[in-house]
Amino acid sequence: MNNMNSYLNDELKNSILKTGTTVLGIVCKDGIVMAADRQVTAGNIVMIKDKKKVNQINDYLVVSWTGGLADAQRLTKLIAAELKLKELKSRSRPTVKQAANLVSAITYSQIRQPSMIPSIVGTLIGGFNEDGSFELYTIEPAGSVERINTYDANFGSGMPYVLGLLERQYKKGMSVKEGVELAKEALKSSTQRDTGSGYGIDIFIIKKDGIKKAISQEIRPEYKEE
Repeated sequence: MNNMNSYLNDELKNSILKTGTTVLGIVCKDGIVMAADRQVTAGNIVMIKDKKKVNQINDYLVVSWTGGLADAQRLTKLIAAELKLKELKSRSRPTVKQAANLVSAITYSQIRQPSMIPSIVGTLIGGFNEDGSFELYTIEPAGSVERINTYDANFGSGMPYVLGLLERQYKKGMSVKEGVELAKEALKSSTQRDTGSGYGIDIFIIKKDGIKKAISQEIRPEYKEE
């Protein structure tokens, strides 16, 4: 058992170092801002340049992920389906916290199942509840879940660059308008320095009255004569 735990811990650490992406969530006074880049890599090769890594999965939730593409896609579909089933059975909409705990449980279960290729996915999930409150949660690749009251970037390769900027520029009580600009600057800083992030940015705003996409931009290389 100790050997298996050691193996899983090593795999988790190695996978975190390889999770080439930048995701981030910012809690503002009037809502939540969630953002991500678009690059998907396989080792040192850029495989996809236009993958949306932050997505609205239903009327009240936005999810962004870092880690294996196939695992993240499966997890996103599974979450949406399970939440819909829960809503139909209970005749009430699940809360953001319940959704986050569901992601945590699935992630925890998958990482601890013996497998040739362990599922490694870190998730940010934000949304608004029926009472108008909004919440942001981070679920690390090992399955632990924490509510975020300021900002977070989970375990993507762009995390050090994002957290350094947010540490200096985030202000408690900032508006979502300010949060969008901060998220944009954080992503642009990350894509300039992190080899695992790039090619575009997507930013969502979550407020008590709904969700909307605030920014969708493509990053194009330009060649200029010197």
